[in-house]
Amino acid sequence: MSGPCREVITLQLGHYSNFVGTHWWNLQDASLSYDPEGPLGEIQSDVVFREGHTSGGDVTYTPRLIAMDVKGSLRTLRQEGRLYDAGKDMSAVTWEGSLMMHEESPPEKNSFLEDLDKLDKGEILAGADLSFSSRLQRSAGSASVDTVNSRLAQVQKGYGLEGNVKVWSDFLRIHLHPRTVSVIHQYNHDGEAHRLEAFGQGEALLQGSVLEDLEDKLHFFVEECDYLQGFQVLCDMADGFAGLGSKVTEMLQDSYGDRGILTWGLAPVSHPDSTPMKDIYHMLNCTLATTHLANHSSFFCPLTLRGGLGRRPSAPTAFTHLNYDASLWFHSSAVLALALDALTVPYRLRDNSVPMWQVADALAVSGRKVVAAYGAVPFPMMHGGSLPDALSACPDALPWKPLSACSEPGDGRCYSQWAMLKGFEGQRLTGNQAPGTEPPSPLHSLDRGEDVLTSYIRSFYPTAPLALQLVSSPSKLTPPFPQIFSQSVSPQGFLQDQHPQPGSPASVVSSVPVLTSLQSGPALGTWLSELHRGASAFDIRRVAPSFLSQGPEMGDYEEALEQLRLLARCYRDTSGGAKHSSSEEDDDD
Repeated sequence: MSGPCREVITLQLGHYSNFVGTHWWNLQDASLSYDPEGPLGEIQSDVVFREGHTSGGDVTYTPRLIAMDVKGSLRTLRQEGRLYDAGKDMSAVTWEGSLMMHEESPPEKNSFLEDLDKLDKGEILAGADLSFSSRLQRSAGSASVDTVNSRLAQVQKGYGLEGNVKVWSDFLRIHLHPRTVSVIHQYNHDGEAHRLEAFGQGEALLQGSVLEDLEDKLHFFVEECDYLQGFQVLCDMADGFAGLGSKVTEMLQDSYGDRGILTWGLAPVSHPDSTPMKDIYHMLNCTLATTHLANHSSFFCPLTLRGGLGRRPSAPTAFTHLNYDASLWFHSSAVLALALDALTVPYRLRDNSVPMWQVADALAVSGRKVVAAYGAVPFPMMHGGSLPDALSACPDALPWKPLSACSEPGDGRCYSQWAMLKGFEGQRLTGNQAPGTEPPSPLHSLDRGEDVLTSYIRSFYPTAPLALQLVSSPSKLTPPFPQIFSQSVSPQGFLQDQHPQPGSPASVVSSVPVLTSLQSGPALGTWLSELHRGASAFDIRRVAPSFLSQGPEMGDYEEALEQLRLLARCYRDTSGGAKHSSSEEDDDD
């Protein structure tokens, strides 16, 4: 049943987290319904968006968001935004002496940002739906509610930003509230000097002006909420933001411990200009982040397309129907944002939503606060087909791939699982055989989509507690989302039998179905043990002494490793149905 809007505040801590978050917010903006008289969507956008008014009285929708990054990470984006900008009045200057003006040339904008500027000025882009634009002009109510960025949905234009995205604001399509962006001026985004590279550097940041600024922003967004259900935290794991995130989540736990704190730890597949020493730093940061963020969150889920969080990971996650460049943050963050759009659906639904704390309680049982994510991006469903058809085509292995660098065990062992299918709009959820006809599979004989998906997942995990939800509305992809889909994917995101002729223009994929899963199981014990062994394999005081120069103390570091070892033991399967590996047994010694 529909209830009160349970607001969520989002925190994005770090440059890659802001990459993923920017794609995620672009997806949310693309699905916003700006027509007050139109039908209500399945997703309640007010959970993550806030309503405000400009000085001219226009209605605005901005994310309930705090985004933290370092100096030089914004480029063309003004920290205070432009939505409530009344302009600078030079007549207010009272100094009567001589003035010398120094003006720095702003960074050059890419074609997408140039089009956004045109929309801000009320211009109509080439290729836009003119009937849509005229409707906006005729209806004052719609024009005041609609954001100029949403009109990009009317433009079928491929921007091809792969070579032009240097920072996350290069593809941000929404306006931000003036209290959203926090810049940490002590550290630089570019160059070799003053980089936020180590866990201890981030830990030391949350004091003084940084702490005051964060508390001020938090109080502003919290006090606006009527039914705050909690916080979703996106935090970089591989650099110094891991330490900052550990302190931020600890502060949230101390101040809002009765709310949900769902933390998603982000790590890119690769870092530009990396070195063997930086790779060690990345592994140590990820190790400490896992321990600390899990301690201070309702649950902690790493999200990465890396083959592992160690220094020598296996190949990045490959998806059958995606042609993405794993080395491009613009691409890998888009894939993770699509998965995150489905993973966060349970507590954003308009009807039958599940609050954050209940999602966490279902997964983080008996101290197992680390969970793993999996996703089928896109879900392989044939255009005009059915859910039983799609699942029957995957009889030997589930269609999803690891999103947490944690492989599935393949032996049916799982403590709990939460699955979400999003975006099957227009497709059948059950079989459609004629009466008296033998169904092609047991799945085709079931009467509800929920029963079909439950039966299929239980064939792989027969005893694990399972919660699942199905949402018909897809993730809508509007410019500048990268077109990373294979030719087998139709414009609606479903698989098609006939591929385009060679030389014909590629079709633009405007929406996709996604199937995701959050799991807690013995596989995470193996994953955590490997993380512990990687950090324990060398003497940090000899190999990477500079890592400890700004903290943590050696005793704190050793305590964190011991906590990680004990956390891995929580995932031991004590049912007696399987033997522990010798490497896992060694961790008890």
